[in-house]
Amino acid sequence: MLNPIHLRTLTEAVRTGSFAETARLLGYTTSAVSQQIAMLERAVGAQLFERSARSVRPTAIAERMALLSRDALAALSELEREVRALTRGDAGTLRLASFATANARIMASTLAAIVERRPGADVLLDEGEPDEVLAGVLDGDRDAAVVFAYDLDPRTWPRELIATPLLSEPLMLVTSPAHRLAARPDASLVEVADERWICTRSDTAGSKSLERLCATAGFVPRITLRSNDYGVVCSLVRRGLGVAVVPKLAIGVDSGLGVLRIADSEVFRRILALHRPSNTNPLLPIVLDALRAQCQAIAQRWG
Repeated sequence: MLNPIHLRTLTEAVRTGSFAETARLLGYTTSAVSQQIAMLERAVGAQLFERSARSVRPTAIAERMALLSRDALAALSELEREVRALTRGDAGTLRLASFATANARIMASTLAAIVERRPGADVLLDEGEPDEVLAGVLDGDRDAAVVFAYDLDPRTWPRELIATPLLSEPLMLVTSPAHRLAARPDASLVEVADERWICTRSDTAGSKSLERLCATAGFVPRITLRSNDYGVVCSLVRRGLGVAVVPKLAIGVDSGLGVLRIADSEVFRRILALHRPSNTNPLLPIVLDALRAQCQAIAQRWG
């Protein structure tokens, strides 16, 4: 196989008609240029320059090789540029997954920051609950996943993955704006024990957390409406159809709800990012930094 370095030297030598000028342009010594041409001649089995004491003259073979090499060398240079862009994270593809609330409150700003920093990169985002996206991270279909776990429904993550903590959300009691407790900063769950409750499906961590939280307060919640979309849950609460306990991230800035701390009980939903330690995608550290920055900004707004 012909050495592209030697071909580049040949192209310059044919263009300039001088080994000395070629050496100056490429940063070699004249002797190094002469040695490269000699190695190329041995590789092709033909003389490429007529040499005299004062000059060198390319042969017809050398001129033809130089002409044919230009496109190949240009393609090789483009390849080198693209590879450098990939290794720096200026290009390439990043495949992410996250759950609905985080997509709305965290990922939108995070992805915008990544695209601004790396406009040549492609960022792909899928949505799913933690158990739905774990397999994709483990088998390499996704570079990282943003997941959650409730304090009152603890879980462990596969040992093959690195877990990066991002945000701790307090669970909040939400009521309609006209509710008798809506203007208060906090309330005990006992104060709403007889209310109708709105919650996620019975098999979810959110539902299990509510049941355990209420059990600690000494009652079983009367759950009348269920939805796995916290946006729907908040909308139902806003209409006065019941009360709910939801993670703080699920509550919009202008939610129109009564939002109360749960007195005598500090419980959280923890948000974290999972990725494989062997993942060498140069875009991965960039997204982890952006996620941490976004979540830190959210935590600061919460005080």
